[in-house]
Amino acid sequence: MPIATLSSCVQTRIATPLGDVRLAASPRGLAGLWFDGQRHQPVDRLDGPGAWPTDPDHPVMAAAAAQFLEYLQGRRSRFEVPLDLGAGTAFQQEVWRALAAIPHGAVTSYAALARDLGRPLAVRAVGAAVGRNPVSVIVPCHRVLGSDGTLTGYAGGLPRKTALLRLEGALPAGLRSLPLWPGDGAAGSTVAFQVSAAGAGA
Repeated sequence: MPIATLSSCVQTRIATPLGDVRLAASPRGLAGLWFDGQRHQPVDRLDGPGAWPTDPDHPVMAAAAAQFLEYLQGRRSRFEVPLDLGAGTAFQQEVWRALAAIPHGAVTSYAALARDLGRPLAVRAVGAAVGRNPVSVIVPCHRVLGSDGTLTGYAGGLPRKTALLRLEGALPAGLRSLPLWPGDGAAGSTVAFQVSAAGAGA
């Protein structure tokens, strides 16, 4: 069932160091976390006449928002919110569950993920499912790299993927000189999105 058809969802928007984020929740759990401008987000359900109603006090979204900000501050390495991944196909949900099992500070490759799923020849299909993950960061698709260690793609943008891996201490050594997340200051300036993951909490 495509996420855009989940009529019972509610949504909210939060500000984060990596830009605004939209959250969506169904009666079963957190159904979406998308960065502004992220590919594959259900635009017609986030804005416009068919948009889901806003409910910033929804308990699941409030918990997810608080935990997400703690994560970005380096104070959390695991999330404890119920998820609703039912918008995906059976195959997509299988891939998303595998993503959720990748621990904080670790990375894998699309090929390794396909092998772990028992589908070694389905690397492209696995990659497509990774890109369609509706719950960014909490279902950590940013922890999947190319077989050669390159960042490859990320629906939320490679600068965010770089920042998230740097935060987790998992950015490959050859990529650690990449620029920091750009800020809103004067032209050419950056905000140092450098948050220590040491001692991360829950």
